[in-house]
Amino acid sequence: MAIVKSLVSVAWADGEFHDAEREMVEGLISAFEASEDEAKEIRAYAAEKKTLDDAPIGQLGGDDRRALLQHAVLLTFVDGEQHDAERQYLAALCKKLELPDGEAAQIIQAAEARARRLLPLL
Repeated sequence: MAIVKSLVSVAWADGEFHDAEREMVEGLISAFEASEDEAKEIRAYAAEKKTLDDAPIGQLGGDDRRALLQHAVLLTFVDGEQHDAERQYLAALCKKLELPDGEAAQIIQAAEARARRLLPLL
């Protein structure tokens, strides 16, 4: 659930929680097989603006941090475009995740390419 909660802060990165972002969070709740109580908790958590400081990064190991970054990049494209605030958020997220710069750049580049290919489906 720490990944999903962290992604909620990504959804709020541009200051708005768009319907498409809400739908993606719902999809993540399902994909991570959240219980009904966990799903309610995430929905309540997402109801108010979240920032990077709210993201429970400390609960994530290395592989989960990489997965979070990949999902975060995809989420920044879900409303059809990646805003400057979202790009800035991703840069700050990389620092907080403490991933090596080169590795983080590769993850972002691959995830952005995937997002652009999938944009019509998002």
